[in-house]
Amino acid sequence: MSRTELASAAAAGCQVSYTVSSQWQGGFGANVAITNLGDPITSWRLTWTFGAGQTIQQLWNGSYTQTGTQVTVTNASYNGNLGTGASTSFGFNGSWTGSNPAPTSFALNGVTCNGGTTPPSTPPPTTSGPTTPPPTTPPPGGDGPCDIYARGGTPCVAAHSTTRALYATYNGNLYQVRRSSDNTTRNITPLSPGGAANAATQDTFCANTSCVITIIYDQSGRNNHLTQAPPGGFQGPAPGGYDNLADAKAAPTTVKGSKAYGVFVAPGTGYRNNATNGIAKGDQPEGMYAIFDGTHYNGGCCFDYGNAETNSRDNGNGTMEAIYFGNIKVWGYGTGNGPWVMADLENGLFSGVNAGYNANDPSISHRYLTAIIKGEPNHWAIRAGNAQSGGLSTFYDGKRPNVTGYNPMKKEGAIILGIGGDNSHGAAGTFYEGVMTSGYPSNATEDAVQANITAAGYR
Repeated sequence: MSRTELASAAAAGCQVSYTVSSQWQGGFGANVAITNLGDPITSWRLTWTFGAGQTIQQLWNGSYTQTGTQVTVTNASYNGNLGTGASTSFGFNGSWTGSNPAPTSFALNGVTCNGGTTPPSTPPPTTSGPTTPPPTTPPPGGDGPCDIYARGGTPCVAAHSTTRALYATYNGNLYQVRRSSDNTTRNITPLSPGGAANAATQDTFCANTSCVITIIYDQSGRNNHLTQAPPGGFQGPAPGGYDNLADAKAAPTTVKGSKAYGVFVAPGTGYRNNATNGIAKGDQPEGMYAIFDGTHYNGGCCFDYGNAETNSRDNGNGTMEAIYFGNIKVWGYGTGNGPWVMADLENGLFSGVNAGYNANDPSISHRYLTAIIKGEPNHWAIRAGNAQSGGLSTFYDGKRPNVTGYNPMKKEGAIILGIGGDNSHGAAGTFYEGVMTSGYPSNATEDAVQANITAAGYR
């Protein structure tokens, strides 16, 4: 059950719908929809006052400031343009004490939406127990993976894909390519909001020359973009010790019925961001998924996507938490000959609670593979499945490894793709999309994300 407050005023040029989607003891989740009824605008600022001292804890699809009870939310880079009659939305998690009434008035760009408000319906029942909201069932159709994570109370804090938008309304840059003929660059965007990448733009720009992928943009609005990995514990093969950039044409695919390109990681290729915003640190909870080509792998170290050290060096046990995919057996392995989905936690690739062999982690090599790692204090899990059909299987769900240094974790919050935390760059693989979340996602939320992935029609 949810409640909706509707502030509307055609004369003032705006309409706001404020919905409490879930509520638990001391906390709540809310979604806010804005409709512009006035002249077109290129940016927006929504303000309101909380009536009972509520506090925003995290927000997605925008940026916020709060001073006392006064809240200001501004647009993200991709949802500022609102024509007459156009709408956008954002969501947040907040805290409350005593009571949690909805705001009674909103202002858009300083102009009050001064129409009457509808009486509130019965609020969601308050529950005790977890301090993160329970997962909610996403509405059918139209969502991206990050919309589903947000509704589950674990919003994306990084969202990377060269193949499609990961939010239903995202229409910003997906990635950038650079051609060798004149070293100019071109950003690639979706064909439509929430849609597949406009691969025709790349094909035209890169015709009769070679191209590399220079930037994989973060769609979450936190600027956690991935760029050419710098030298660290290992020097890369490119000038200055940097890693190579991926050949932009090497991993063609189809998604949502349209041509797209993945990120083909040959040994020596790597991407990184050592100065991130909102990525889990220390023992903070997080989740992540990635879609890989399950037939493209090797035994080199290490084809990873996830949380790593901020100085590109090995800083000890527990300073990483990333998805690993490949068939190396030096630090850990599962059944069969591989490849395996494992967790790179630094100085160990773990497939369960024990170092080395764990019988419950099977070899898995779907052409399109969904791989999941998630962790919270003294608890983590591995899940995976076929990204083209079916659900997810859980290969491990339990305590942190029984090796010194992994409980509590010491995550540092950098993001890597295709390499190890110390810039080990001997691995191979192909990446299509992946996200990192704030908070430990529920299995139900991940199952809904998997349904979205299979519906995207990778082939």
